[in-house]
Amino acid sequence: MAARILIGIDLGTTMLKLGAYDSRTGARVADAAERLPLQTGPDGLREQDPVAVEAALARAASSLRRRLGGDWSRVAGVGVAAQGGSATIVDRRTGAAHTQMQLWSDTRPLHLLPAIAARKPPGYWRRLSCMPDPGAGLARMEWLRARHAGLFCERNMYVGAGELIYFRLTGVWRQDAGSALQAGCYNARSHKLAPGPLQAVGVDASFVAPMRQGHEMHGLWPAGARLLQLPEGLPVAGPYMDHEAGYLSVAAASRRVLQMSLGTAWVGNFVMETGAAPDGFNLVLPSPVGAGSLVVRVMHAGTASWDWAVATFLGEDAAPADADAVFRECLLPPHGLTALPWLTRPNPLVPGAYGGGGFFGASVHSTRLDLLRALAAGMCYEMAHVFAPVVDAGMVDSVVLTGGAARGEHFRAILAGLLHPLPVFCVDDDESPGARGVLYSLSRRAARVRTHRVRALSEKLRRRLHDGYQAYCDLCRAVPAAPLHDIPGPAKRRSNR
Repeated sequence: MAARILIGIDLGTTMLKLGAYDSRTGARVADAAERLPLQTGPDGLREQDPVAVEAALARAASSLRRRLGGDWSRVAGVGVAAQGGSATIVDRRTGAAHTQMQLWSDTRPLHLLPAIAARKPPGYWRRLSCMPDPGAGLARMEWLRARHAGLFCERNMYVGAGELIYFRLTGVWRQDAGSALQAGCYNARSHKLAPGPLQAVGVDASFVAPMRQGHEMHGLWPAGARLLQLPEGLPVAGPYMDHEAGYLSVAAASRRVLQMSLGTAWVGNFVMETGAAPDGFNLVLPSPVGAGSLVVRVMHAGTASWDWAVATFLGEDAAPADADAVFRECLLPPHGLTALPWLTRPNPLVPGAYGGGGFFGASVHSTRLDLLRALAAGMCYEMAHVFAPVVDAGMVDSVVLTGGAARGEHFRAILAGLLHPLPVFCVDDDESPGARGVLYSLSRRAARVRTHRVRALSEKLRRRLHDGYQAYCDLCRAVPAAPLHDIPGPAKRRSNR
């Protein structure tokens, strides 16, 4: 009997990726991808058109179907993952979107968070979600209602990208815990939706999708079957948050693996079997692999910072190979040169200003390549700094690097040096861990990415790294990052005239 084929869908911030995998061997049979149009603005606008996202899914599925040819008839299941924290208002019966989809990185509503937080007694938000502040989704709801009050009615729903795509395929509304947590309506201790936070912004609990229960699955309904040109009733797993799916793809690497996702945002994911998550920016979700909690920690920098650095210091037309050549010549910046890579954060020294990045220790002898190396090292220093308590406490026993920036040998080498002697691995090719991880409930073998160990740095380079890391930690203590909601609303913006 021929092996079954499973399709994984990973809807990211800028890319939609589909992968087809052999359920018995785990081999990737084919893949397809579509770049997603993104609307941006200087006021913090980051939006996608839900119709364009659905059209991209149809095109990617058509491309994958052509590449598989007759093997498309062997497709036996589908899994769905999506970037968390996105938001649009839709018709609950048809799924038709009434608004553009705000992405997690859209900062326009975030100035509303302090006022929302004050509507509950001290300690409420941390008891609810293990986070000190409300979820950003509550600010998005209040912001949207101020502009589209008529849409907040019984016939509509507030959903994210994962819920919308899952509904398109199955006709069932479900959301994952990560989506609910970022929407601000998830109780991380009871693992249930919480109506109290929604009431704080005048929204009923029925205005959001029900929670997914475990590795829940539903069958393709007629509209989904037409979209993918697959038989009705085929099982669809999800929706998963992209970081949850990414973790599932590496869960078998060791008993206590730490997944570092070096994508649009740099994020670390690990499972805690017992106890409370360390302080910091945490999303605490039910563990998808047994008892405990999946802790998702978001860095203050990501690939957006790196893309800026490459374009600024190497030129707009620079290719990844150009950056690789810089680091082959010299991996680390000069002694004493340190970078804060917080380019997508509020300014920590000037309230109301955007941009928290900076360089310390630059001199008239510093070159643009020195600054590029300092920015790369700073991004890795931050990751090591945030996870130092987790590593030092023995909560993890290995690291797997995934995501676009993990293809850079310099990032791999620096992180392996900083985390030594903890073994550090990276994936064997450029496939999407998210597209694999969503297949966990359909085939553990298909869900698992293949990895290889990153070669350790010499002791001399590790000593230099340690010195640079200590300087970074000292600088972070002197200039702590500002909270993301410290961005002024339109009425507070200052004129430059």
